[in-house]
Amino acid sequence: MGLNKFAVALAFLAGFAAPALAQTTPEGHGPMNAQHHQMMMQGTMLTVSAEGVSEAAPDMAAVSLGVLTEAATAQAALAENARRMTALTQALRRAGVAERDIQTSNLSVNPQYVYAENERPRITGYQASNSVNARVRNLANVGRVVDGAVAAGGNTVNGISFSHQNPDAQLDIARRAAAAEARRRATLYAEAFGMRVHRIVAIGEGGGAAPPPMMMMQGMDARMAAAESTPVSPGELETRVALNVTFELR
Repeated sequence: MGLNKFAVALAFLAGFAAPALAQTTPEGHGPMNAQHHQMMMQGTMLTVSAEGVSEAAPDMAAVSLGVLTEAATAQAALAENARRMTALTQALRRAGVAERDIQTSNLSVNPQYVYAENERPRITGYQASNSVNARVRNLANVGRVVDGAVAAGGNTVNGISFSHQNPDAQLDIARRAAAAEARRRATLYAEAFGMRVHRIVAIGEGGGAAPPPMMMMQGMDARMAAAESTPVSPGELETRVALNVTFELR
């Protein structure tokens, strides 16, 4: 290749390289040159993982309860179950649970078998089960709700879980705490290395509130529940938020 052709080739390649160096500034104010881009990358990147926690008493409970019945036929078991379940839901309403807060969670009818050696399983009857989840927005009524349901014919209480009616408010408290902790750690590391926090490069949120714990009450004796008021202690709930924040130190 002659000298003139070589110079033309260089000019051609330079024409392709120039657009690659023309980048838009973060503010969108036009192109920035390679020197400016290099200056922006001169800092040291520090990624900090921090967690924020909010602790507060719950203001809502979800109670899972229902009716289990047995009969010689599936129809009879289901009919008796329906009768007692109707009485149970009426008791929930009398205890202050709104219609929108009562939701069926399980409905089943299953044969019951007896097993004997060298014989095929034999059906001895049928079992019908119906369960509802009831949201109780006044925690003072939780014991009353359970007692009323059992007195009306309910014979299964599967558990109680607690939550916040406005979980975002608790998440925001935890988010602020996580952000403050991330900033504190970044400042500490910067000072330890003789630097300062210049800017935040990236923020990522992970985790969140854990599922509310369930108080198991499976197999609760109906006569005992009816004889004594059912005590319920809501305690406090923890809401956690994890943050990953990348800082530029200079």
